[in-house]
Formats: sequence, structure tokens, C-alpha cells
Amino acid sequence: MRHLITTDDLSVEEIKNLFNDAESYLDTPPPKLLQNRLIITLFFENSTRTRSSFEIAAKKLGADVVHLDVAKSSTKKGETLYDTAANLNAMGPDAIIVRHAQSGTPYQISRHVDCAIFNAGDGAHAHPSQALLDLFTIRRHFKGELEGKRIAIVGDIKNSRVANSNMRLLPRFGLKITLVAPPHFMPKTDFPSTTKLNDVLDEVDIIMSLRTQTERHSHPIYASLKDYASDYCITKEKIGKRDILLLHPGPVHRNIDIDDEMLADPRCKVLEQVKNGVAVRMAALKKLILANG
Repeated sequence: MRHLITTDDLSVEEIKNLFNDAESYLDTPPPKLLQNRLIITLFFENSTRTRSSFEIAAKKLGADVVHLDVAKSSTKKGETLYDTAANLNAMGPDAIIVRHAQSGTPYQISRHVDCAIFNAGDGAHAHPSQALLDLFTIRRHFKGELEGKRIAIVGDIKNSRVANSNMRLLPRFGLKITLVAPPHFMPKTDFPSTTKLNDVLDEVDIIMSLRTQTERHSHPIYASLKDYASDYCITKEKIGKRDILLLHPGPVHRNIDIDDEMLADPRCKVLEQVKNGVAVRMAALKKLILANG
């Protein structure tokens, strides 16, 4: 494996080995395996969690990290994205971490560089490291017993790269997915689906709530997000005492995606996902960079 563009770039065995590394990084300080290695972060979309997580992961492994300020880069002066990639490649980085609003951009960049490319999110296409950390969080919670576990992915599925990556990854480990969304947020799919959250609450072990991707909507869908929340917000009242693991990739729209009470509930693992994300990204950086020499 040379790049991490989608979760399909990793075999099941490779993912299990990556998770073993991530598990060890949660328990003990890691060795500086990437000392004297250079990693460039190239984010054409805003990011807090993903960019910070990758940068902290890299620095924990001893790597040097350079962030390219896209707002001041030559792409704003008319340079093509691929010339930018070629120029960065000439500086000899060991990896470039890319986020872009256009699907397929990390793959296209990978054709112009010699180093590893990490897709940190491309359009509504893929977000592989997020799906990996989601699976890692689920796996830890259920102590490795994943076969037959049922998960509802709830919200703006059609516009979500997180949902897309999880829909490809989770079934490979035996999880059963049901999609829950209003019709205009539901993609064409072969997965079981419903427009009503109440239809699945007594059937699922996990709920993955998604942020409404308002920046990807060509026109307003709801007059108010509160209208959406009345049907799809994960509330303490709706969940009750059910033993359901609650996930969200962040950022959470409080009381739109998940209400305040559920965010404070021990069944909600949003902050654990953030912690696990650093460890999983450390394992992925180590694997690709050392494998590529």
C-alpha cells in the first residue's frame, strides 16, 4: 500500500495490524519512528479535528510538519493544483496530507508525487482515516466482537464522505448498516433504509449521527435546521435507557445532530473518537511512510 485514498487501499489484515499499533499507542508513549521525516499538510477546506489530529499524530512520532497556507499559496495566483503538488514533491516530503472540496483530488495528486498521499477528505467521496477511527472505537467498545452488530447511520448521508467511507468499510468487518435520513438526504443505495429514526431504535447497537452538510447543499433544504432536528436529533428522550453506542465525526451541531444531554451521556463516544483518531492516524502514518522508505 503506497497511499491512503480510500479504505479499500487496506486489506482486512492490514487494518487489524494497524489497529494493534494504534492500541499500543493509546497505552504507552510511542518511539520516534518518524524522526527526520517531513510531512506537509495541504488543506483546501477548513478543518480543526482532522488537521490537528494528523499534525499531533505526526509530531508524537517525531516527524516535522509543515502546513501550507492555501489562502496565501501559489494556487491563488493561478498555479494549477498539480504544479503545486509537483513543486512540493520536489522539496522531498515523506507524505502529503490533502483535504479538498473536489472528489478525486487526492488521487490525482498521488499521480504527480513520489511520497505517500493521505486523503483527509475529498468532497462527498471519502474520509478513510475517519472511518478507520470509527471502526477502531466500535471494535474497542465491543472488545473485538463485531460480527452481526447493527449500526444506523443517521442524517445527511448523501453529502457525507464519512458515511461513504463507513458504508464501504464496516460491512467488511461484519457490521450490518441501516441508513436513516429524509428522502433528500438519502443516496441511491442497496442498504436497508428508512426515513424514521424510531424504526431502528429497538434494533441497533450503534448510532452514527452525521452533521448536516449545509455547505454542500445547492439550495436550502429546510427552512430551519430545527425542523430537521425534530425528526433526526439524537435525544435522551428518544434513546431512553437503550444500550446504544453513539458516535459522531464532528463538528457536532448541538441540539441539531445530538442534544446536550446525550453529548454528556457515557454512551456517547465523540471525545473518545477524537482520542482514538490520533492513535489510528499515528499507525497509518507509520505504516505508509516506513513502507515507502
